[in-house]
Amino acid sequence: MQGQRLGLELMRPKAAAAAVALLIALTAGCAHDAGTPRKAAATPSGYAEMRQKLSAAESALARADKDAAQDH
Repeated sequence: MQGQRLGLELMRPKAAAAAVALLIALTAGCAHDAGTPRKAAATPSGYAEMRQKLSAAESALARADKDAAQDH
């Protein structure tokens, strides 16, 4: 039993060191992108029509809310 415990105690620092090394590698790998702004995505086709339908739906909802409030 003590041999297994000793093995686990020796592996903990190795596992912690590996986790720290992985964290440093990920941080260093992603850091070069942090200062550069990303390009805006292209507007999908049909976006203007979708916005018009959304605006119409919002207006209809606002009118319905107003009518419901007047009924009470």
